[in-house]
Amino acid sequence: MRKDIHPDYHVIDVKMTDGTVHQMKSTWGKEGDQMALDIDPSVHPAWTGAGARLMDTGGRVSKFKKKYEGLGF
Repeated sequence: MRKDIHPDYHVIDVKMTDGTVHQMKSTWGKEGDQMALDIDPSVHPAWTGAGARLMDTGGRVSKFKKKYEGLGF
């Protein structure tokens, strides 16, 4: 295996949107640098479930529901 081809893997501080700081290993920045996040898992809808809605693009959902309405969906 070739030497010196992999990036440096070191500890950085990651500052969440609520102000908490977590230490993580990363190839970003230099040892001890701090990354401030604009969006993190504590506020993002993908992880919190807030704002979850079903998009009916082109009537596909309503077409599906109509097709299988007798099966108890």
